[in-house]
Amino acid sequence: MRHLATYDDRDSAPTIVTADRILTVDDERPEAQTMLVAGGRILAVGTVDEVQQAAAGLDAVRIDHPGATIVPGFVDAHAHPLMYGQLLTWIDVSPAKAGTIDEIVELLREGAKRLPPGVPVRGYGYEQRNLAERRHPTRQELDRVADDREVYIMNASGHGGVVNSYTFEHFGVTRETPNPEGGEFFRDADGELTGELSDAACNVLTGLHGVKIGHHGPNFHLGDEPAEHQRQLDLVQREFLAGGVTAIGDAQVSKREMAAWLEMADRGALSMRVSMYFLSHLLDQAIELGLTGPFGNAFLSATGIKLYADGTLGGWTAYFPEGYVGDPCRTGQLYHEPAEYAGLVAKAHAAGLQTATHAQSPTAITMVVDALEAALAERPDADARHRIEHCGLPAEGDIARMAELGIRPVNQPQHHYNWGEGVEQAIGTSGERFNPLGEFVAAGVPVTISSDAPVAEPRPLEAIQAAVTRITRRGTKLGPDSLRIDAATALRAHTLEGAISLGREAELGSLTVGKRADFAVLAADPLTVPGDEIAAVRVLETWVDGTRRYQAAQHDSMQGD
Repeated sequence: MRHLATYDDRDSAPTIVTADRILTVDDERPEAQTMLVAGGRILAVGTVDEVQQAAAGLDAVRIDHPGATIVPGFVDAHAHPLMYGQLLTWIDVSPAKAGTIDEIVELLREGAKRLPPGVPVRGYGYEQRNLAERRHPTRQELDRVADDREVYIMNASGHGGVVNSYTFEHFGVTRETPNPEGGEFFRDADGELTGELSDAACNVLTGLHGVKIGHHGPNFHLGDEPAEHQRQLDLVQREFLAGGVTAIGDAQVSKREMAAWLEMADRGALSMRVSMYFLSHLLDQAIELGLTGPFGNAFLSATGIKLYADGTLGGWTAYFPEGYVGDPCRTGQLYHEPAEYAGLVAKAHAAGLQTATHAQSPTAITMVVDALEAALAERPDADARHRIEHCGLPAEGDIARMAELGIRPVNQPQHHYNWGEGVEQAIGTSGERFNPLGEFVAAGVPVTISSDAPVAEPRPLEAIQAAVTRITRRGTKLGPDSLRIDAATALRAHTLEGAISLGREAELGSLTVGKRADFAVLAADPLTVPGDEIAAVRVLETWVDGTRRYQAAQHDSMQGD
C-alpha cells in the first residue's frame, strides 16, 4: 500500500549559522549576522551574542560562512519540472550549441547514434531568431537526421517545435488534417506541412494513448515510463537546489505529474517543496473531490488551478489579432472564448480555488482581468491571490485594475534576458515593455519572478540580474529604466513574494523566527555587486528544514548532514 510521505526534518540538529551578512527579507529585521536553526525551524535571528544566548543549553553546532551572504531559499513559483527533466535527457540544440540549422542537424545525428534503433530523437532549446537563418528548421531538414524514426525538436518557448516527415506519417497527419483546437500544423504557401507545430498540435507526439489535454495548454507530456520520470525528477531537483531554490510551483499538473510527485515523495527522495497547480480540464474533478484549498504537507501540496488564455511570445502563438510584425499572417490564438474562460474562472473562484492563468498579449491579459473582476464582484475576496502567469505586455489600465483587485503577476525576466530581441522583432518596439516590472511596482502591484523552467534554467540570480538591468544575453537594453527594479525588490520577488503567490508566506520566503529553515548561502552579496555581475554569484549551499541539501564543491556534490 502506498503512503504519501509526510516527512520533514523537524529533528534537524541545533545549528548556529553565521555569515558576513544575512539578508532576511523580513521588514522587522532586514539584516543579521547569525541564525539559530533546530527542529527544521528558525529559532533566532540576530547578532552573534543574541543567537548564542538563544542557543544556551541546546548543544548547538556552529557553522561559519566567512565572506558569504545568506538569503532565504529562493521560491520558483512557476516551473514545469517534469518537462524540464525530460529535456535534461534530450539533445541540447540551444544557441550555445548550435547557431545554424546545419549544426542542429549534426547534433541530432550524433545524438541518434547513441540511441537504440527506433527510439525517438528529441532535441530542445532552439530559438529560430537566434539561428543564422532566422527561421524554424523544416521537416525535410530533420529528415536528414532520420527517416525511420521520430525526430522532434522543441522550441525554447516550450509551446511547439518541428518534427520530421516520419513523425507525421507515423501518426497519420497529412496536409488535409485539420488543426486541433488550440494548436496548429503549419503549412507553406502551397498548403504542404512544413514540420512546425504548436501547442495542442503537439498532442500528436503522445500517440493514440498519450496524455490529451485538449485546448488547455501546450502538451508537455511525452510518453516516458514512470521509472524514467523518477530519474528525470531526481535530475531536476538537483538543478533547482544547485540554484538555491527550495520551493517551486508546478504550473502544469495532470495525472502524470501527480503520480510522479507521489512516487518521489513515497520513496523519500523529495527534498524541495512542491505546490501543484492542476490543469483546468481537472477543475470539476478537483471541486468534486473537495480540493478547494491548499492540501498536503510541507513538501507536496495541491494549491490551485492552471488555465491558459493565449500562447507564447517566444513561439509567436500569443494572441495579437492584428498579426505579428515579423509575420502578419500569424495572429496567435486564444485558448478560450472570453465567455467560456470567464465561466471557468467564476467556477474556480466560487469554490475557493486560486487560479493561475497563462496570458501574454494585451488582449489576453484584458480577458483575464475582466473575468477575475467579474468573479470577485460576484463573490468578494480580498485575499484570493489570483495569478497571471508571464503577464508579458499588460495595458497600463489593466495594471491599475490588477492593483485594485489584488491580482498577482508572476513574471520571468530570463525570458527577455534570453530572447528579448525576438519580442521586438515579433511585435515591434512595443516589445521593449515585455515584463514591465517597474510599472508593476509603481502601480503598487507586488512582483513575483520565477524561471518557467525549462524555458529558462532555474537560476534565480540570473533572473534577478535581468530584472535589475533589463540587458539581454546579447547585450541589448530593453526599454527605459522605468521598467527596471532594484536588487532588493528583485530578491524579495524571488523569495517572499513567491511564497505569497503560493499561499505559503507563513512558513517560507523570509528568514523569520518560526518559519522553516530554508536558505541559500551565496559567495557574494547580490545587493552590493554590480547589477551585471549578479548572475555570476555562486550558490555555495542550499538548506531545507535546517538540513544542507546541496553543497558546491570540486565534485559539485549534493549531501545531507
